[in-house]
Amino acid sequence: MSESVGTQVGKRSSSITFLTIVTVLSLALAGAELLLAVHYRRQQVAAETEKVAENFQKFYYDSYVWQKMKWLGITSEQTPTDNWSMQEIIDEIRPDYIIEAGTFNGGTTLFYASVLSYVNPNGKVITIDVEPQVADASKWPLWKQRVELIVGSSVEPRVTDHIAQEVRDKTVLVTLDSLHTHDHVLKEMEIYSKLVTPGSYLVVQDTNLNGHPVLPQWGPGPMEAVQEFLRTHDNFIVDRGREKFLLTFYPGGWLKRVK
Repeated sequence: MSESVGTQVGKRSSSITFLTIVTVLSLALAGAELLLAVHYRRQQVAAETEKVAENFQKFYYDSYVWQKMKWLGITSEQTPTDNWSMQEIIDEIRPDYIIEAGTFNGGTTLFYASVLSYVNPNGKVITIDVEPQVADASKWPLWKQRVELIVGSSVEPRVTDHIAQEVRDKTVLVTLDSLHTHDHVLKEMEIYSKLVTPGSYLVVQDTNLNGHPVLPQWGPGPMEAVQEFLRTHDNFIVDRGREKFLLTFYPGGWLKRVK
């Protein structure tokens, strides 16, 4: 009698163990399916978000509202999101020098100088242009105090040698917004990347040209220059965190020097 009872107990224990294993496996499979579903949904949402952002950037660019952007009444042909990200970098790095290739009306120059005046009492903006139009911008006391304008090409030795000498052993942030061709931008990057302080940035503007996503007929420009530069310069990485607002004219152009 006791042997029969023992046999039944053993069979019942085996059944319970089997059911437990089946239950655990079922729960594990259900969990895996849920995780896969969440993963694919996140990928789908990310793809949809990227598409929406791309379409909005095309719409925003084609509206040309960015050409009407002003700082202190002076034209600054930027998106407000890019200028916001730049002021975050300026606050974090607190550079002694911001080198800006491409001045135009000087509104962006004044913006950089304004932010810099709050975080570095001795900070200065060096801005370069072949034909600057800064009659109004240069009237501001801030311009006289904080800005050095160099008239000339950003890649000519007279200009680059002077700047390299001036910023030696200083904390430097560089932004490139002059001639938007592949060859010119790549040459600028080769020259000015050497001046960027580790931990600081080389910001290449207008990487959205040539179908990234605007003006697909532009031809090789800033984006292609960045891609070529990064293949041979592992001391810089793309900081996608600077694109958190989803609207940027510098996609992939926020390059942080890491060593």
